[in-house]
Amino acid sequence: MGETRVDLLHLLEDLRDAYPGSLEETILTEILANALDSGADTVSLETAPSAALLTVVDNGRGMRRRELARYHDLAATTKLRGRGIGFAGVGIKLGLLACQEVITETVSAGKRVASAWHLKSRNRAPWRWVEPPGLVAEHGTAVRLVLSNPLSPLLDAGFVEGAIRRHFHALMDPTFDAILGEVYPRGVRFTVNGRALERLSPAADRASVAVRLPRRRKPSALGYLERVSHDLREEQAGIAISTLGKVIKRGWDWLGVSPVAPERLTGVIEAPALAECLTLNKADFIRAGQRGAMYLAFRKAIQEVVAERLAAWGDLREAEPRRRSARPIERDLETVLVDLADDFPLLAALVDARPGGQRRLPLGGAGGTAEPQLVPVAPPAEGGPATVEPGEAVAQEAGGVTEPAPAEVPQPSEPPAAAVAEAALARGGRKRPARYGLRLQFESRPGDASLSRLVESTVWVNDAHPAYRRAVASRSEGYHLALAVALALAPLAVEPAQAQLFVESFLTRWGEAAGGKKKRRR
Repeated sequence: MGETRVDLLHLLEDLRDAYPGSLEETILTEILANALDSGADTVSLETAPSAALLTVVDNGRGMRRRELARYHDLAATTKLRGRGIGFAGVGIKLGLLACQEVITETVSAGKRVASAWHLKSRNRAPWRWVEPPGLVAEHGTAVRLVLSNPLSPLLDAGFVEGAIRRHFHALMDPTFDAILGEVYPRGVRFTVNGRALERLSPAADRASVAVRLPRRRKPSALGYLERVSHDLREEQAGIAISTLGKVIKRGWDWLGVSPVAPERLTGVIEAPALAECLTLNKADFIRAGQRGAMYLAFRKAIQEVVAERLAAWGDLREAEPRRRSARPIERDLETVLVDLADDFPLLAALVDARPGGQRRLPLGGAGGTAEPQLVPVAPPAEGGPATVEPGEAVAQEAGGVTEPAPAEVPQPSEPPAAAVAEAALARGGRKRPARYGLRLQFESRPGDASLSRLVESTVWVNDAHPAYRRAVASRSEGYHLALAVALALAPLAVEPAQAQLFVESFLTRWGEAAGGKKKRRR
């Protein structure tokens, strides 16, 4: 019988390349994430350039002896997804690539144990029990890195402090105490070489925002947008999305909103529930299945709030006009997606895209007594927001695309749900149709065999495809667009084996919607 062997060095190098930042920055953020997941409220970092040592000590729960033994195994973890930032059991292993030795000491329930670990060869990373060096006081864990490079950035206190502020911004800003207080009830304090890092002071031109998911009374995410009078550095410009205090990504592309002066706008939005949707490297969010649906639901709600704030500032770039050929299929999609959402739940959030989140908003007819149930988009931050548990259910939506579109057209801002309701009631309470979330845009990808692709909540149709050109020439562009949308949604709504069934169901509903409109006109 054969035995599977692992080229450990090659595996660690592949894991390193999967992270967007430098190796040193990745090692540091992974150690800090583990400290936060252990319930620590104080994390102390000490650099010793003369000895090439970096020591990180936290006062968390610590590990028992058997847990420390498993700590050295690849992909071994005792954490549950969504209950912390780390869950894969691979991050700390990257320290073997940059260190001569990794010493770990932990204290739990009065028991103190320690180990020493290093990469000996391509296939071996032995570790051994050692005498505890006494780095931890009563409880917690200490990690000491004996770095191979005496000029490593990890020995620079300025680099360490900058990485903490950049990757754990929400923990350094009092704005997020309300939503992170349940996760970190005692707060989190960082010290570098004995000096406590000061918390940030909010700027004057800062607008607080609260994000509410459909059918949720309490805010699911809190944050702020801020305008400055000068151009920001690349790592500071744009909206950052954070979960459990760790910034996952920053910029404008992921949000699909294009401001007039993107280099002078910044902001951070904290959504603790998105910890369930993190990818392995914690640099992005999953786009497939229920976790992908959760991320896209949050993205859509954040998009509405940010677009509304930018519009109030006069910084929202106007959307480019869509092609006339796309308008009929977009109108049909409203009916098709509402019907399909009952059979394919992951499409539901593509329907629940109108500000306020309700799929159908009953505003009452003549003599009606039912009052509308409204969900404001961006209420004041002073309203006492509360956190959302990571396991709390949210609206479902399809997801699964790994790369954002290079030039996604921003969605125009829409009026708040309360304003729409009041205007409708003033006109006699006439029902207004719900708006769908799916957008239809065009792009040229010569040589690409795919008809379309789904990016976030936009279907990008390949207008350079020979089939599209023939459809235009034969005046059957509408059917081609319907088929392109169905093919783009199929991988996200169902398993691959059921893709044909979904496409057939989609085209059936699309045909029925077109026939129903003709009948009503007659």
